[in-house]
Amino acid sequence: PDPDRSSGTAAMSPLQLSVYWRLALLFFFTPFLFFLDIFTAAIADRTCRHNNGTEASSWLGTSVCGWTDWLSYGQTVYMVGLLLGSLVGGAISDRYGKRPVLLACACVQAFCGLVPAVFPQPLLFLAIRCLTAVCCCCINICAFSLAVEWTLPAARLWPPAFLPFCFSLGTMGGAPLAWLSPSWTYLHLLLALPQIVCLPLYLYAPIPESPRWLFNSPADQKCLDLVKLSASEAQTARGHAPSDITQLRHPTILLRLFIMSYLSAATALTYYGICLNIGSFGVGVYAAQFFSGLSEAPCLLVPLIRIGRRLISMLALFLSGTCLDFLALLGKLCILAATFISVLYCIELFPTGVRQLCISLVNLSYRLGCLVTTFVPPSPSGAISLAAMIVYSSGPIVGCGLCLLLPETSGAPLPDSLEDCNRQPKNQPASALWRPW
Repeated sequence: PDPDRSSGTAAMSPLQLSVYWRLALLFFFTPFLFFLDIFTAAIADRTCRHNNGTEASSWLGTSVCGWTDWLSYGQTVYMVGLLLGSLVGGAISDRYGKRPVLLACACVQAFCGLVPAVFPQPLLFLAIRCLTAVCCCCINICAFSLAVEWTLPAARLWPPAFLPFCFSLGTMGGAPLAWLSPSWTYLHLLLALPQIVCLPLYLYAPIPESPRWLFNSPADQKCLDLVKLSASEAQTARGHAPSDITQLRHPTILLRLFIMSYLSAATALTYYGICLNIGSFGVGVYAAQFFSGLSEAPCLLVPLIRIGRRLISMLALFLSGTCLDFLALLGKLCILAATFISVLYCIELFPTGVRQLCISLVNLSYRLGCLVTTFVPPSPSGAISLAAMIVYSSGPIVGCGLCLLLPETSGAPLPDSLEDCNRQPKNQPASALWRPW
């Protein structure tokens, strides 16, 4: 049965639990390679500058030390890869299904972490960073959709909170591994081998496919077409269902797509503006990365707040914009809450026929915001400049106002058509903002 059509607060089935823990494991390992550029820069600076006789004196260390200037491009190339992944991830998962795309990207991402340890070449390193980013983006697109579609409407807020929580745990776990790494080779081995060891856990008992994708898959559609062939004339007389492109051009879809794209770009610009400048907080890179992940962990408590999607999005955006001017890590926590609420909101706002396409377009805006952060220059002291902080804080505050134009979707079934979208309430009394348990 379709879990979205079920109701009640029944306990999770073994199948749902297997989906969640496998996706959680994927998200735990994702930050190992996501923040690799921060760690490689620190390792190269420590190893090559001191020339301490460990790896810097060997052929491998010498070759890495000869192209440390290339490492500064790794972050930008990674963001470009995320951008490319957002362009193709939704279309590929719509065509072949979320499960095969997710498993393929998990395998490729695991081995991508191993390649720089064996072949430390600058162009190959940058190409691997781009490929890793494409896989990371596809994993995000597929994992969030799968987790939400396998969850009852009453508990649908938990997967987008739990998966970023696992990402935060991975951020905390990757920092000590990088700190313990004495060289370039050990860094990549320590971050890649745990992912490779865990690959059989995904492949032995694969993650189930999305029930909605199976229902709308080309094979099922072909069977339905054969069954309905005898009634084709009557169907033509009644008119055809709107195509995907027609739904995408509808004013309701366009407005929601614009608002969600803006929210995604603003949250990405703010979140990664803090993450990628984590070394400017006056502590070591590894400690800063650990506490950065620790500051995000309370996001797991957000589903306990009994308010609707729209109000909690507005609250998180407003607090993130105002807190960034004073308390950066608190603002980072709030912007992460706004990010995962936006991910869930995006899934609930668009009809099934164009959901993955719209998610990809919104994700494209998110990755553009990520890419912009790599071009924001720091202040002469190396800290985040005042102009950058104003940009980071103003975007979420503007997005807070745009949320007023969106309907409340808490506890409602996922829309399958434009009619379902139009039936979502646009204006609600204050009492309706509170989400029932």
